[in-house]
Amino acid sequence: MRERISFVQKQGDSIEPTTLKIKGGVLNGPEIQAAREDRLTIAIDELPTDLQAFLGTAHELHIRYVSSQPYEAITPLLARLPPGFHLFYTPARETDVASPALCLTLIKVFGNVQCETPQESFTALPRDRFTHSAAYQYYQQSVDFSPFVEYAKQKLCSSTKDQSCAARADRLAEASTLDVSYDAISHAVKLTATWPYQRQEVHATSSPQTRTEVGVLNSDRPGHLEPHELGISGLLTVLGQDKKPSATMFAFASRHRDAQSSFSAEFLEPTGLHPTLKLNLESSKPPTEDAYCSPHAYFTLPKTIFADRHQLSDDLFLASKNLAGLRYISQPVDLEAPEYVEKRWGSSLLLELSPPEHEKSESWTAQVPLHLRYLSPAEGGYTDIEVPYPAVFWACAAEEGTKFPNNPFEKVNLGYDGLFGPRTVFWHVEPRPEIGSSLTNTIKVPVLDTDKAEWVSGGTGLAVLLGFAWIVWKLFGVLSKSGYQNQPAQAAEAAQIKKKQ
Repeated sequence: MRERISFVQKQGDSIEPTTLKIKGGVLNGPEIQAAREDRLTIAIDELPTDLQAFLGTAHELHIRYVSSQPYEAITPLLARLPPGFHLFYTPARETDVASPALCLTLIKVFGNVQCETPQESFTALPRDRFTHSAAYQYYQQSVDFSPFVEYAKQKLCSSTKDQSCAARADRLAEASTLDVSYDAISHAVKLTATWPYQRQEVHATSSPQTRTEVGVLNSDRPGHLEPHELGISGLLTVLGQDKKPSATMFAFASRHRDAQSSFSAEFLEPTGLHPTLKLNLESSKPPTEDAYCSPHAYFTLPKTIFADRHQLSDDLFLASKNLAGLRYISQPVDLEAPEYVEKRWGSSLLLELSPPEHEKSESWTAQVPLHLRYLSPAEGGYTDIEVPYPAVFWACAAEEGTKFPNNPFEKVNLGYDGLFGPRTVFWHVEPRPEIGSSLTNTIKVPVLDTDKAEWVSGGTGLAVLLGFAWIVWKLFGVLSKSGYQNQPAQAAEAAQIKKKQ
């Protein structure tokens, strides 16, 4: 078992090495402004036997949780996803997608995950163009993390002598992002949690069974860096081994950069059953002039709301909304089914945006048309649904021959990265809500009022009965005027006249 704890500051920040105190496997330091990332790497044979058996059925599994609370991401912790619970999965055998084992394990560990089997609840990801993505995707707007925290305490903390393990597990509920990744090649599980850029005390502990490396780092820009590389400098310490921190400086290629701009999202009023999401972008200026760049928005829409790919195929309509085109949408998306009969989690889509032709620094907007599904009846006649902010970024092409090997802070299998070539650099635009403190938008949807449902069913039955009675009355009136009994005689008389003619 290995652990890496990183306190990451902004470029220009620094800390005096003498302020870091190391004693008995514990590091203490001053309070600094920094983001924190904790990564625990666990070999598969160190896991409980039930998890070992379960992971044996997966080729790769990536669980990524993103908080709906806004947070500032700093270099190199820049990769973003829409807020919510994301899962990317490739089975070891294709027959495993029909097994409920994955969903049962998710329910056991996270509590309220609403899936049955990957075949029924997940959506398939395209793998025909690029092969660096998982095979299936699942998303859920919100997940209760208390079962996961208790599971971590039971399975991880019970096997270690670290007295702070339980307290650290409780802190997972406050993390901005939480990742759990496994792949059959490394045969290891990586648990990574990050906390936002804020004032916090430098403090880390280790246990005898774990190799713990602590870094107090900041981004750096030495002159020899390539355009696609990031520089990192700072202090490193291996607890239980080093007596004092050591200076370090290293560089690595990174596909995720900071566009140094922001955006917000809101629904146009009135929303109706066909709401339009407006993206307000701070700048139309590309993040770099040395490569071709285009802005994109990646959505994970719960099954209560969807986009119509036919509507998003009209070039003239797209141009009027400052959209360049629909680059991907998960399939199938049933345009008529109500929410309560849909088994799949929802849909994801990637839209390329089109900045208006004006000065390349002004703010601008793009509008995305969406459609609500019919929802289950509710008391009061209305239901609120939450729609997460998309991930907005500029996709820029790196120079020919550029390679992006895995780096210490790299994130892959984000859903959208598999839709681009391996030389694409993502410049992320920071989401900042204009109203409230959540990276979601709320829509009040009219539904059948359960308090009035009895009147509806009774009224419908009465209307059908009255309609039937009216039809019978009209038929009776027609028959009484024409005389039903005389019709055969009239028909015979007409036949005799025809013969004579």
